[in-house]
Formats: sequence, C-alpha cells, structure tokens
Amino acid sequence: MTQNEMVLRHMQIYGSITPREAMEQYAIMRLGARIYDLKKMGHDISKIEVKSVNRFGDPVHFARYFIKN
Repeated sequence: MTQNEMVLRHMQIYGSITPREAMEQYAIMRLGARIYDLKKMGHDISKIEVKSVNRFGDPVHFARYFIKN
C-alpha cells in the first residue's frame, strides 16, 4: 500500500488525520505532500488549523485534514 493510499484510507475510516498521526502510525514525515498528491488525483480534502499546547505548555498549531462530504 502506498503512503497516499494509507492516508486516504485513514481519513475514510477515522474521519481525519494530523501530521503526528501520520508519522506515528505510518512513518509518513511529509503529510502535506501526500495531501497535495491526493488533491491532484481529484480527492476533495480540506484542513482546519488546530491550536493547542505542547507538553511544555507552549502554544502550537497544526493541520487536521479531512475528506469533504
């Protein structure tokens, strides 16, 4: 299974994916590049920016990608 297929399947099953999930579960370091590929293939994918804090209490933000319905 290709990285693109893994990302697409993950979003279909779980509804969305973050860079951390992609790295931890599939060893995908460049999720944004895989999303770009999937969009080029015709998949309608959106993202939201999530704001949170890291384990040190510092503010961070990251993307959560999902397939539009």
